[in-house]
Amino acid sequence: MLREEYSHLIESLADETQAFYGSRLVSIVLFGSTARGTPGPESDVDVLIVADPLPAGRLKRVTEFESVEGRLDSILGSMKDKGLAVSLSPVFKTPEEVGLGSPLFLDMTEDGRILFDRDGFMGGYLRKLRDRLRSLGARRVQYRGAWYWDLKPDYRPGDVIDL
Repeated sequence: MLREEYSHLIESLADETQAFYGSRLVSIVLFGSTARGTPGPESDVDVLIVADPLPAGRLKRVTEFESVEGRLDSILGSMKDKGLAVSLSPVFKTPEEVGLGSPLFLDMTEDGRILFDRDGFMGGYLRKLRDRLRSLGARRVQYRGAWYWDLKPDYRPGDVIDL
């Protein structure tokens, strides 16, 4: 039941995001526990939205996204009635901001799930980042229930790690 509920929400989220942002939308990438297929009853839905243009500043971007979230209220309410305290946790970037990089993208190379990708923008970006991580010998390590990245296991003082 849990997977079915999340699947319906994710599909609707992708549809509503595409409808709202229209031609401005570049990519939608699901990440975190929902992308890995391991959400719990109180998991948030982590999603990267790449659009161009976006308003300046996080608050304006979140305010703009409230229109999408409002369209999902009935689904979120239904999930809550079933004991699932789910919330949306969107991250907003322009293509230029994606190009600047972010630690957020590291885990996406392993378990990000692309829901929409105009011209293969995020797919290409994540593929290049994945290739760079492999060339460094980087690995994702689980420690005490959390994950961290060892970007260069053979690191020596003075080495520069350029992603």
